[in-house]
Amino acid sequence: MSEDVEQTLRQHGFQVTAQRIAILRALSSHPHATADELAADVRASIGSISRQAVYDTLGLMVDKGLIRRIQPSGFTARYEDRVNDNHHHLICRSCDSLVDIDCATGDTPCLSAGDDHGFVIDEAEVIYWGYCPACRGKAAPAKPGSSPKSSTT
Repeated sequence: MSEDVEQTLRQHGFQVTAQRIAILRALSSHPHATADELAADVRASIGSISRQAVYDTLGLMVDKGLIRRIQPSGFTARYEDRVNDNHHHLICRSCDSLVDIDCATGDTPCLSAGDDHGFVIDEAEVIYWGYCPACRGKAAPAKPGSSPKSSTT
């Protein structure tokens, strides 16, 4: 695994450091983690790393397309290493669990807008909201089209 992570870093133009390896490993183990969650995981793995170093590294990795930053409404930014496959996300309105959802059946239908206004569409960010199986019985389902909860986590 270490060689794969090192090769991935090099392919994206990064110097290989223990901190960068630890961040990618943490992200691989905890998809949709916040920067603070990743920093805690990295500290447990290699010892000291500043919060700023984690934020800076994540920003560079997003800029180079190595990882993806997502920020659903009402949530702190989260990071994932699943990139370039046009997948979407599903979030529970009650417990905030967040899972990946593959693009709807067919050849990326979400990239075919009814009116593209002359744009060439190459990516879509779709977030589905609802209630997970564990929370379905606990909360009254929201009305279709209602906005996501406004709390920040």
